[in-house]
Amino acid sequence: MGVTETIADYFGFDEYETDLSTELIAGLTTFLAMSYIIVVNPLILGEAIELEGYSGAQVTQMIAVATILASVVGTTVMALWANRPFGLAPGMGLNAFFAYTVVLGLGVPWQVALAAVFVEGLIFILLTVVGARRYIIELFPEPVKFAVGAGIGIFLLFLGLQEMELVVSDPETAVTLGNAATSPIAALSVVGLALTLALYAHGTRGAIVIGIVFTALAGWLVTLLGIVSPSELALEREYNLVTNDGLSGIIDLILNVQYDFTPLIAGFVDGLGMIAEDPVVFALVVFTFFFVDFFDTAGALIGVSQIGGLLDEEGNLPEIEKPLLADAVGTTVGAMIGTSTVTTFVESSAGLEEGGRTGFTALVVSGFFVLSLLFVPLMAIIPQYAIYVALVVVGLIMLQGAADIDWQHPAWLIPSGLTITVMPLTTSIANGLAAGIMSYPLVKAAVGERADVSPGQWALAVAFVLYFGAYFATDAGFLTF
Repeated sequence: MGVTETIADYFGFDEYETDLSTELIAGLTTFLAMSYIIVVNPLILGEAIELEGYSGAQVTQMIAVATILASVVGTTVMALWANRPFGLAPGMGLNAFFAYTVVLGLGVPWQVALAAVFVEGLIFILLTVVGARRYIIELFPEPVKFAVGAGIGIFLLFLGLQEMELVVSDPETAVTLGNAATSPIAALSVVGLALTLALYAHGTRGAIVIGIVFTALAGWLVTLLGIVSPSELALEREYNLVTNDGLSGIIDLILNVQYDFTPLIAGFVDGLGMIAEDPVVFALVVFTFFFVDFFDTAGALIGVSQIGGLLDEEGNLPEIEKPLLADAVGTTVGAMIGTSTVTTFVESSAGLEEGGRTGFTALVVSGFFVLSLLFVPLMAIIPQYAIYVALVVVGLIMLQGAADIDWQHPAWLIPSGLTITVMPLTTSIANGLAAGIMSYPLVKAAVGERADVSPGQWALAVAFVLYFGAYFATDAGFLTF
C-alpha cells in the first residue's frame, strides 16, 4: 500500500467522498484564512507581556512562536484524534480580554493570567472526558443550532467588509458604504472579491486561495510601481523591508528571529505560584475565560460543521467530544508556553467550502503553521484586506443555513433571528448563542409549548441570565473584586 493509499485509509477519504488533492487545497485555504493570527495575536498580547532584558520586538517574536506552536498542537490533535477538518489557534476576542481587560485593566500580572488560561484548559479536559461539554452543547435549542451558521456568516461578512474598507464607520448611521474611488484598499478589495466570487460561481477549485494571492500580489504591484503609496495600503514596514534592505535584509531578518520563548514558560510557572495572592480575582478570570470560550468554541464547531454537512438530523456533531478535547489540549499547552486560549477558528469554513472533510485538512493546516516558523517576521507581508476576501466569500456561503429555519413558527423565528443578528452586532459568537438560548424557553412557554423545553434548557438559559447580570453589575461598578 502506497503513502497516498495509507493516508486515504487512515482518514477515511472514501467515507467522506474526498481525495488527497482536495484536502491539500482545503488545508492551504484554511491556513491562509487564519494565518493573520500569527501577526495579530503577538501584537495584542505584546501590549500586556513585558520581559526584563528583552525588547518589545523580541517579546513579540516569542509570542509569535508560542502562537504557532499552540496552533500546531491543537490542530494536530484535531487531525489525528478527532479526524475533523478544523484549524485551531489562540482565539481573537479572548486574547484581547487577556491583554486589555485582565492584565491592563484589572492589573492582574500576565503570569497569573496565563495560569488562569491553563486552569481553564484543565477544566475543559475534565469536562470533555466525562461528557459534560457534549451534554451542554446538545442542550442548545434546535433553532439556535440551525441559526449559528448564518450568524457566523454575517459576522464574517461584517468583519471582512470592514477590513476591506467597503464598510466604514459613520457618526450618524454607525456604518456606511466605503468609497472605492478614494480608498485604494477598497478598490483592490472589490477587484479581488469580484474575481474570487466569479471563480467560485464557475466552480474553480482553489477559488478562495487564488483570490487571496491575486489581491495580495495586486496590492504589492501597484505599490512597487508607485501607483499608490505604501501608507495607503498599510504596507509601510513591509515596503521598506523589500525595497531598502533587499534579499540580504530579508535573510538577515529570518536568521535573527527570537525563537527562544523559555522566558514565557518561566513566566507561566511564576504565575502558578502567584495564584494564592488573590484567589478571588483569579477565580473570576478563570470563570470568564471558561464561560466565553465554552460557547465561542461550541458555536464555531456547530457553524462550520453545518457548512461541511457534518451535522446529524438533530443539528448535532457526532463524536463532538473529540474536537472539543483538541481545543482543551491546545489551550492547556498554549498557556504553558505563553499564549491565550486556543479555540476552533470559524475561518476553517473556508477550507470546508473547498471540499475539506477529514482530519488530513487539519494536518495540512498544522504543517503550514510549522513552515511559518521559518518566516515569522514576514507573515505580515500578506495584507489583511487580501485575507479578508476569503471571509466575505465564506460568509456569503454560510447564509445557506438560514434556509433550514422554520421562519413561520415564533419559537423558531425569535431565537434564530436573535442568534443571527446579535452575533455580528456585538462581534461575539457567544453573545449570539446567549440571545437565542435565553429567548427559546420564554417563547416556547408563550406559545403553549412549554413541555418541549427540557429542564436542562431552562437551566442553561438561567445560567446565561446570571452570567450577564454579574457581568453588567461588575462593569457598572455595583460589584467589585
